[in-house]
Amino acid sequence: MEASSSQRVESGATDRLATALNFGTHPENVSGDHYACPMSDATSLYRRFRPGRFSELRGQDHIVRALQGAVSSGKVHHAYLFSGPRGTGKTTTARILAKALNCEQPIEGDACSECASCVAITQGRSLDVIELDSASNNGVDAIRDLTANAWQTTPGHWKVYILDEVHQLSKSASAALLKTLEEPPSRVVFVLATTDPHKVIPTIRSRTQHLEFRLLNGETLNNLLDEVQKAAGLGVEDGTIAAAVRLGRGSARDALSALDQLVATGESSANEPLFEGLFQALATNDAGEAIRALAKLQHDGWDPEQLAESFAAQVRQTFLLLVAPDVASAVNDEATRLSAWGQQLGLAKSVRILETVGRSMREMKSAPDKIAMLEVAMVRLTRPDLDNEVAALAERITKLERGATSAPAPVAPTPPTLNKIGSTTSAPVQRPVAVTAPVADLPKAEVAPAPAPAPSAQVPTSSTVSLEEVTSRFESKVVSALPKGSQLFLRSATLVSFADGILTLSLDNAALMQNTERVSPALRKALEHEFKMNFQLNWVVGDAPAPVVKAAAPAPSALDEDEEVDESQVVASVEIENGAAHLITSIFPNAVEI
Repeated sequence: MEASSSQRVESGATDRLATALNFGTHPENVSGDHYACPMSDATSLYRRFRPGRFSELRGQDHIVRALQGAVSSGKVHHAYLFSGPRGTGKTTTARILAKALNCEQPIEGDACSECASCVAITQGRSLDVIELDSASNNGVDAIRDLTANAWQTTPGHWKVYILDEVHQLSKSASAALLKTLEEPPSRVVFVLATTDPHKVIPTIRSRTQHLEFRLLNGETLNNLLDEVQKAAGLGVEDGTIAAAVRLGRGSARDALSALDQLVATGESSANEPLFEGLFQALATNDAGEAIRALAKLQHDGWDPEQLAESFAAQVRQTFLLLVAPDVASAVNDEATRLSAWGQQLGLAKSVRILETVGRSMREMKSAPDKIAMLEVAMVRLTRPDLDNEVAALAERITKLERGATSAPAPVAPTPPTLNKIGSTTSAPVQRPVAVTAPVADLPKAEVAPAPAPAPSAQVPTSSTVSLEEVTSRFESKVVSALPKGSQLFLRSATLVSFADGILTLSLDNAALMQNTERVSPALRKALEHEFKMNFQLNWVVGDAPAPVVKAAAPAPSALDEDEEVDESQVVASVEIENGAAHLITSIFPNAVEI
């Protein structure tokens, strides 16, 4: 590459030279100030106060640790991809990396900014640093010249190529760069900077070490601007700094440019509409006042789309201050003001404002009268009865609930009795207790004497219940209440005897005895429910000396009388049915039956 292009391929070498002269001054030589300001006061702040060392970078600690550690340990990667929003320090960091790599007296991986190499890079006359603006030099010829000269040696230790906006390279230019990235020359570092890393071809991304730059938070920007204004002797108020921080939206360069403009105009609100009247109208649901506030802002010369965007940005800050104050970028008086409006609007109203204004911004793009879309949005926000959205209906319901008189709390219903699945006993059923008025509140003539207590019902015992009575009610009351599988199983059982609460049942063969444990709980429960007494079951096999009474078959609807039943089918049916509860309890240990 030619000597002139090796120093700077992109234009503007004079401005960068003046900027570099400023940043090359060590902080200790500026009377204790963090930044040096030898340049003219007419020079923009973001150029006068651009960092010149890793220690001066703000809000990119993860980047500083990675690069400074690589320089100090000598493990520098041959290619880096710096990505992130504009104004976050990508190109500045690339220049600092070039200074640190070629510094003659590095300090823990950072440049000293005093040696001959640092001064040459700062002044823009070093042959070790070559910058290329890929937006204006995106052809294959420029990349071929750059890669051809990459093999030429330079006076410094490292040769650093900085390619800005690399995503704008053409397809052929990217292919030409790829070969050099695959087999780079020794002591050569490529730094590719972009605001859109997804547009960089994957083969290039895979051969670089990707470092992502982040937007600066409100506190970091506020501290940065405060130090800059003190070093520049601006003497601005905190409100002006807060406005510049808000306008910067996380970008250090944009924030410094906004501070420049605010200082030049002398007004902290010169670049931002005043929405106090609009906030007041929304807080009080005054549609007329909202329309008048918009009319005043439009009369002041604000474009409807600018108004919508700026208002949505401020409402977003109120929303963040309500939900997550540490995420909000508003600081100092601005944070106090927006937080107060957020308390008046409430979280639900703030969310609805963001949604409605965002929808109006989309409608403005195709609307013939843009301000009308914003006016309709304000009327919908102040008159929920005109909006059929769910959020508006919820706001109307909330308003009605706040205005309604408080009614006595209803008596909570008795919760249903819960039984563990598979259990054989049930908890006693809780009957609702009728609440009667006190006797003192009724007229004396209406007070009736309490009725005499009814004689208690006789509780049946095993001595009062005979085997014949159990047998007569066994078919119609007990067996019919059991599941079908249990009914089939009981067809093979015979009632033998009943004495002292023990009911003896006989089975035809011993193979069926294995299912008695599964049928017994349900059968005993049905018997106790029918006869209101405790039962114990005794299963036997074959004939017994007691009189034999055959258990009745189930109803014809469940099984035909003449149908022959296979005992193996009965056993399988009982196992399936009674095993269901065991399966449920094994899968859901804490499940209960309602």
